[in-house]
Amino acid sequence: MNPEPNKKRTRILNILFILSCLGILAFLLKAPPESTKKIPRDEIHLKFYPLGKKEAEKHCETCHFPEGPSPLPADHPPKYRCLFCHKKQS
Repeated sequence: MNPEPNKKRTRILNILFILSCLGILAFLLKAPPESTKKIPRDEIHLKFYPLGKKEAEKHCETCHFPEGPSPLPADHPPKYRCLFCHKKQS
């Protein structure tokens, strides 16, 4: 019985694991900063902060529709998942 091959294999797997982790870390560190606007913390939006995401999203189109007081740009992505991108301010 020769335990050397198992040690060598384990060492290679450990090195591959560490290199994979470093690659993932490098990828994440190169990610662009978050650029999506956060939900304003004003009297209009504060009432939606305690609600869950899906419940709060039901109220977004009250103001954010094409003819509304705060229309979204024409190139805005799908409007049914507002809080998927726009986060609450802490």
